[in-house]
Amino acid sequence: MAANENEVLLVEDDPNDAELIVRAFKKGKLTMSLVHLRDGAEAMDYVNIRRARERASLPKVIMLDLKLPKLNGLEVLRKLKSDVLTRDIPVVILTSSQEESDIAQAYSLGVNSYILKPIESDEFSKTVVDMGSYWLRLNRTRRRHEGDL
Repeated sequence: MAANENEVLLVEDDPNDAELIVRAFKKGKLTMSLVHLRDGAEAMDYVNIRRARERASLPKVIMLDLKLPKLNGLEVLRKLKSDVLTRDIPVVILTSSQEESDIAQAYSLGVNSYILKPIESDEFSKTVVDMGSYWLRLNRTRRRHEGDL
Protein backbone atom coordinates (compact mmCIF):
# COMPACT_ATOMS: atom_id res chain seq x y z
CA MET A 1 0.00 0.00 0.00
CA ALA A 2 1.64 3.22 -1.14
CA ALA A 3 1.62 6.54 0.65
CA ASN A 4 -0.30 9.37 -0.93
CA GLU A 5 2.53 11.72 -1.88
CA ASN A 6 0.40 14.77 -1.09
CA GLU A 7 -1.79 13.80 1.85
CA VAL A 8 -1.25 15.02 5.38
CA LEU A 9 -3.46 13.68 8.15
CA LEU A 10 -3.88 16.30 10.87
CA VAL A 11 -5.31 15.01 14.15
CA GLU A 12 -6.02 18.09 16.26
CA ASP A 13 -8.99 18.78 18.53
CA ASP A 14 -8.35 22.51 19.00
CA PRO A 15 -10.10 24.34 16.12
CA ASN A 16 -7.84 27.40 16.50
CA ASP A 17 -4.64 25.37 16.21
CA ALA A 18 -6.10 23.42 13.29
CA GLU A 19 -6.97 26.65 11.46
CA LEU A 20 -3.47 28.05 12.07
CA ILE A 21 -1.96 24.85 10.65
CA VAL A 22 -4.18 24.95 7.56
CA ARG A 23 -3.31 28.62 6.96
CA ALA A 24 0.41 27.94 7.47
CA PHE A 25 0.34 25.16 4.87
CA LYS A 26 -1.39 27.49 2.40
CA LYS A 27 1.02 30.34 3.17
CA GLY A 28 4.00 28.01 2.69
CA LYS A 29 2.56 26.82 -0.64
CA LEU A 30 2.82 23.24 0.50
CA THR A 31 0.79 21.49 -2.16
CA MET A 32 -1.08 18.65 -0.57
CA SER A 33 -4.39 17.34 0.58
CA LEU A 34 -4.88 18.00 4.27
CA VAL A 35 -7.39 15.81 6.08
CA HIS A 36 -8.34 17.21 9.49
CA LEU A 37 -9.77 14.88 12.14
CA ARG A 38 -10.63 15.91 15.68
CA ASP A 39 -9.99 12.87 17.87
CA GLY A 40 -7.84 9.78 18.08
CA ALA A 41 -10.63 7.26 17.49
CA GLU A 42 -11.68 9.09 14.32
CA ALA A 43 -8.06 9.07 13.15
CA MET A 44 -7.70 5.31 13.65
CA ASP A 45 -11.03 4.69 11.88
CA TYR A 46 -9.84 6.78 8.94
CA VAL A 47 -6.49 4.98 8.68
CA ASN A 48 -8.07 1.53 9.10
CA ILE A 49 -10.66 2.21 6.40
CA ARG A 50 -7.94 3.48 4.04
CA ARG A 51 -5.68 0.48 4.64
CA ALA A 52 -8.59 -1.95 4.15
CA ARG A 53 -9.40 -0.57 0.70
CA GLU A 54 -7.38 -2.22 -2.01
CA ARG A 55 -6.60 0.91 -4.03
CA ALA A 56 -6.63 3.48 -1.23
CA SER A 57 -3.40 5.11 -0.19
CA LEU A 58 -2.23 6.09 3.25
CA PRO A 59 -1.17 9.61 4.27
CA LYS A 60 2.41 10.68 3.59
CA VAL A 61 2.72 12.14 7.08
CA ILE A 62 0.54 12.30 10.20
CA MET A 63 0.55 15.37 12.44
CA LEU A 64 -0.75 14.29 15.83
CA ASP A 65 -1.67 16.19 18.98
CA LEU A 66 -1.19 14.32 22.26
CA LYS A 67 -4.17 15.54 24.26
CA LEU A 68 -7.04 14.18 22.17
CA PRO A 69 -10.54 13.05 23.11
CA LYS A 70 -11.62 9.38 22.87
CA LEU A 71 -8.13 8.01 22.13
CA ASN A 72 -5.08 10.06 23.11
CA GLY A 73 -2.18 10.73 20.77
CA LEU A 74 0.16 8.23 22.42
CA GLU A 75 -2.40 5.44 21.94
CA VAL A 76 -2.86 6.42 18.28
CA LEU A 77 0.93 6.40 17.87
CA ARG A 78 1.18 2.97 19.55
CA LYS A 79 -1.42 1.51 17.16
CA LEU A 80 0.15 3.08 14.06
CA LYS A 81 3.68 1.93 14.87
CA SER A 82 2.61 -1.61 15.77
CA ASP A 83 0.94 -2.21 12.38
CA VAL A 84 3.18 -3.41 9.54
CA LEU A 85 1.22 -1.34 6.98
CA THR A 86 1.32 1.94 8.90
CA ARG A 87 4.52 1.85 10.94
CA ASP A 88 6.60 3.53 8.22
CA ILE A 89 4.30 6.56 7.97
CA PRO A 90 6.15 9.47 9.59
CA VAL A 91 4.30 10.71 12.67
CA VAL A 92 5.00 14.19 13.99
CA ILE A 93 3.72 15.04 17.44
CA LEU A 94 2.72 18.71 17.51
CA THR A 95 1.73 19.49 21.08
CA SER A 96 1.93 21.93 23.96
CA SER A 97 3.06 19.17 26.36
CA GLN A 98 6.58 19.69 27.64
CA GLU A 99 6.30 16.73 30.02
CA GLU A 100 9.47 14.66 29.86
CA SER A 101 7.39 11.49 30.30
CA ASP A 102 5.31 12.35 27.19
CA ILE A 103 8.44 13.05 25.15
CA ALA A 104 10.16 9.85 26.31
CA GLN A 105 7.08 7.71 25.71
CA ALA A 106 6.50 9.20 22.25
CA TYR A 107 10.05 8.37 21.18
CA SER A 108 9.91 4.90 22.72
CA LEU A 109 6.78 4.27 20.62
CA GLY A 110 8.55 5.36 17.44
CA VAL A 111 7.53 8.97 16.84
CA ASN A 112 9.56 10.61 14.09
CA SER A 113 9.51 14.12 15.54
CA TYR A 114 8.20 15.84 18.69
CA ILE A 115 7.51 19.53 18.20
CA LEU A 116 6.29 21.93 20.87
CA LYS A 117 3.53 24.30 19.78
CA PRO A 118 4.80 27.85 20.13
CA ILE A 119 2.38 30.20 21.87
CA GLU A 120 2.77 33.09 19.39
CA SER A 121 0.86 32.56 16.12
CA ASP A 122 3.59 33.83 13.73
CA GLU A 123 6.15 31.52 15.31
CA PHE A 124 3.61 28.68 15.22
CA SER A 125 3.00 29.27 11.50
CA LYS A 126 6.73 29.28 10.76
CA THR A 127 7.19 26.07 12.73
CA VAL A 128 4.40 24.37 10.76
CA VAL A 129 5.77 25.56 7.39
CA ASP A 130 9.28 24.36 8.29
CA MET A 131 7.92 21.00 9.44
CA GLY A 132 5.77 20.64 6.31
CA SER A 133 8.64 21.57 4.02
CA TYR A 134 10.84 18.93 5.56
CA TRP A 135 8.35 16.05 5.56
CA LEU A 136 6.63 16.85 2.25
CA ARG A 137 9.46 18.22 0.12
CA LEU A 138 12.78 16.98 1.49
CA ASN A 139 12.26 13.71 3.34
CA ARG A 140 11.84 10.45 1.46
CA THR A 141 10.12 7.53 3.12
CA ARG A 142 10.07 3.87 2.34
CA ARG A 143 7.06 2.82 0.30
CA ARG A 144 5.33 -0.21 1.70
CA HIS A 145 3.17 -2.42 -0.49
CA GLU A 146 1.02 -5.44 0.39
CA GLY A 147 3.69 -7.70 -1.13
CA ASP A 148 6.30 -6.39 1.34
CA LEU A 149 4.73 -8.24 4.26
